[in-house]
Amino acid sequence: MSDAAALPGQPRGLVVSGPATARAVNVLAPNPSAMTLDGTNTWLLSEPGSDLAVVVDPGPLDDSHLRHVIDTAEKLGKRVALTLLTHGHPDHAEGAGRFAELTGTAVRALDPALRLGDEGLGAGDVVTVGGLELRVVPTPGHTSDSLSFHLPADRAVLTGDTILGRGTTMVAHPDGRLGDYLDSLRRLRSLTVDDGVHTVLPGHGPVLEDAQGAVEFYLAHRAGRLAQVETAVESGFRTPAEVVAHVYADVDRSLWPAAELSVRAQLEYLRERGLV
Repeated sequence: MSDAAALPGQPRGLVVSGPATARAVNVLAPNPSAMTLDGTNTWLLSEPGSDLAVVVDPGPLDDSHLRHVIDTAEKLGKRVALTLLTHGHPDHAEGAGRFAELTGTAVRALDPALRLGDEGLGAGDVVTVGGLELRVVPTPGHTSDSLSFHLPADRAVLTGDTILGRGTTMVAHPDGRLGDYLDSLRRLRSLTVDDGVHTVLPGHGPVLEDAQGAVEFYLAHRAGRLAQVETAVESGFRTPAEVVAHVYADVDRSLWPAAELSVRAQLEYLRERGLV
C-alpha cells in the first residue's frame, strides 16, 4: 500500500461522492475508464447558509447522474442556479444541455458553442451566486477552451482536466498546445504561491491536498517527457507512433492513442523552437 502523503499532490484517498471542502461537494459520475479514471467529478458548489448552488461539469449525458446531482443539491437544501463548464469534452459537458433543461439554468463556458444563455466566461471574470465567489482562470493547453475556477474562500482551485487527481493529463493536439499548457501550469503555480491555494478539486481522481506539489510534479513531468521525445527524434524515431512506442513503452497500450496526441503536441512545440 502506498502512502498518499508521499504521492504527488498528496491525494486524499479514494474518489467518493460527498463533501470535499466547506463549499464543494463531489457527485461522481458513473463513467469510469482508463481515460476518465474513477469517472467525472461533478462539483456542486455553494456558500454555507445559502440556498443557491453552482454546478461545474454536469458530466456525460446520463439522466440518472444528472438527476442525482439535482437530488444531492436538494437534500442539502440547495437549488441549482447556474452551470459552468471547465471545457467541452463530452465526459464533462455532454450532459449540460439536458441538465439545463432539468434545472432551468444557464450554461456558461468559454466556447460560445457550449453556452446556453447570453453570458460566457473569460479571463478575470468573477462568478457570484448566493454569496459564493468563483474566479475564472484561463488554463488552455489540454484543450483551447480549458478553464479553471479559483474558490478563494476554500483556498481551492477546480482544474477540470488541466491537473488530475491521479496520473497526468494529455495535451489534446491539435486543439491543445503544449506551450499554452506549460503557461497554464505556471499560472496555477502562481495561485499556490501568491493566493494561498492548497487544494486541487480535479475533474477526475481524488482531491489533492498539496496544490503546489501537484503543479511542480506536472511541470517536472512535462519537462522530462519533452526531453525524452527530443532524444527519441535524435535517435531516429520520426513518426508520432514511433516516438510513442519508444518513450511510452512503460504505459498501458490502451492509453497510447492519447499519448500520441501529446507527442504530436510536443513535436510541434520542439519544431516551433527549432529543436528538432
